[in-house]
Amino acid sequence: MEQSIRTQPPGPRRRPPAGTAAEAAVPGPAGPPDSRLRPSRPRTAAGVRPVPPKARLRLPLHFGARERPRSGRPARLTAIGTGVVALAGTVLLAAVDRALFDGLGVLFGIGYLVVCFQLAVRVRFADLAAAPISGPIAFAVALLLFGPVAAPGVTGQVVALASGLALRATWLFSGTGLAGVIVAARFVAQRRLRRGRVNG
Repeated sequence: MEQSIRTQPPGPRRRPPAGTAAEAAVPGPAGPPDSRLRPSRPRTAAGVRPVPPKARLRLPLHFGARERPRSGRPARLTAIGTGVVALAGTVLLAAVDRALFDGLGVLFGIGYLVVCFQLAVRVRFADLAAAPISGPIAFAVALLLFGPVAAPGVTGQVVALASGLALRATWLFSGTGLAGVIVAARFVAQRRLRRGRVNG
């Protein structure tokens, strides 16, 4: 006891800094080295940790699926669209008939009927009058481009056009009349439908 007192230097005793010797003397609770990285899982009443369900790969339902065609009314033609379709269809039919049969015959007439029918059915209600007007104009342009010319010059073309219209008047009036009847029927049906909505 005396020897230990003599070996200590004179003066106040120094205390070890906090957090070094005290923490080293008192060991903390032992834990897994990766406890700070992995969160602890909750335990059930039986003391068994629940196993998380396996993650399922969910693919979008629309992936690789074909788009369904939209069902609805067909696109309506405006007045300008009616003229363009009439001119393109009639001239194309005249060119095919001229190339196959060296003239404008039955193929051209039947094609003109089909074109007039499509125009009258697909034109919108505000431009119904464009269907029976565009057909004869396209018919005359097709005759002027692919019809036979008797004499050169403007006079010869006018005479050839008049003779072509006279020879094919049956097809011309049939197609124009068909378009007129369909347009008139659509007009009457639309007016009745509107009256029914107002009265109802």
